[in-house]
Amino acid sequence: MFRGAHPSILVTGGCGFIGTNFIRTMLGQTACRIVNLDLLTYAGHEGNLEDLAPECYQLVVGDVCDSARVAALIGACQPDAIVNFAAESHVDRSIRTPDAFIRTNVLGTFTLIDAARAYWSELEGKRKAAFRFLHVSTDEVFGDIEDTDPTSEEAAFRPNSPYAASKAGADHIVRAYHRTYALPTLTTNCTNNYGPYQFPEKLIPLTVLNALAENPICIYGDGQQVRDWLHVRDHCDAIARVLDAGRPGETYNIGAQCERTNLDVVDALCRCLDKAVPRRDGSPYFNLRTFGPDRPGHDRRYALNTEKLRNELGWQPSIAFDEGIEETVAWYRTNDRWVASTRAAQKAWLAEHYGQDPA
Repeated sequence: MFRGAHPSILVTGGCGFIGTNFIRTMLGQTACRIVNLDLLTYAGHEGNLEDLAPECYQLVVGDVCDSARVAALIGACQPDAIVNFAAESHVDRSIRTPDAFIRTNVLGTFTLIDAARAYWSELEGKRKAAFRFLHVSTDEVFGDIEDTDPTSEEAAFRPNSPYAASKAGADHIVRAYHRTYALPTLTTNCTNNYGPYQFPEKLIPLTVLNALAENPICIYGDGQQVRDWLHVRDHCDAIARVLDAGRPGETYNIGAQCERTNLDVVDALCRCLDKAVPRRDGSPYFNLRTFGPDRPGHDRRYALNTEKLRNELGWQPSIAFDEGIEETVAWYRTNDRWVASTRAAQKAWLAEHYGQDPA
C-alpha cells in the first residue's frame, strides 16, 4: 500500500487509459494532491476525472514537449514526485505516423526529465532525498521472445515497431539521467493492460464494441500472437508500490503471468457477451471473427519475468483474467456516455485503418 510519502504528484498523460486509473488509484489510497498535465489528444478525455474534488486534483492542458510550459508547471506545483504516462501508444498508428511517436515519446520524455532535473537540483534536505521521477514503459522494448523464457529487466532492447523504438529511446534517456546526474529515477515496463477507460482502438475494447455493433471482429494473421494480460488496476497498484519503495535507478517489470493468444482473448470476450447480451438471431459472437493480413513487423510473443518486483517489493496481481474480462465487458456495455465521447475519433480510425464504419 502506498504510504503517502509523496503528497504532491505531477502526472503527465493522466487523462489517458492508464493515467486515469493511476490517478484514481492514488487518490483512493492516500491524501495526496495530483496535478495532471495532458494535451487531451484523441485518447485523452477530460471527463474521465471530472468527478474528482478540486482540492486534490487539477488538470492543466498542455504539451509535454513544451519546455517552457513544463518548467513553469513544475515550479508552480512543487511536486514530490513526477510520474510520466504521456505517450503515443498504439502500434498501428506508429506504423502510419511514426513522427508523432518520436516527438511525444522521445522528445517529450527528454523535455520532462530535463525540467525535473533542474527542479530537483534546487531542492534540499529531505525533499531532495524523497523526490522520485517514475517513467512508465512497455514490454515491447524487448521485442519478440517467441521461444525463450520471460524477459528480465537486464535483457537487451530489440524494439521492432516505431512505437517500441520510441519507448526504448525514452527508457535510455531516463537511465542516462540517473547515471549521469544521479536523478532518482524509476522505470516500469509492463505487459498488455486492459480495463475501463481504454480507447477503443486496442484489442479488448475494440472487440467488445465491434461485437455489440454487429461489426466484424478483425484479427491479425492467425491470432496466435501471445501477450501477458494485466488488469489496469493491478498495474496501477504496482506503480504505486514502486513509487513508494522502489530503489532509485532501478527498472521493475510488471506483469500478471497470464499469457493468452489474441484469439484466446477474443473468444473469452465473445463468451462473456453471449452470456450477457445474446445476439437477436441466437448465433454466437464468435461468428463475427474475421482474419486478415498480419501487422507489419508483428511480434509473436511478449512476456516479462516479474520476480524482482514480487521479491523486492512484495507485489502480486489480485485480479484473475476471467474476473477482469467480465468486469471490463460490463464496463463498456454500461458506460454509454463515455463510449459516445470516443465515437468520432474511433470512427475516423476504423474507416482509415480497417475500412469499416462502426454503428
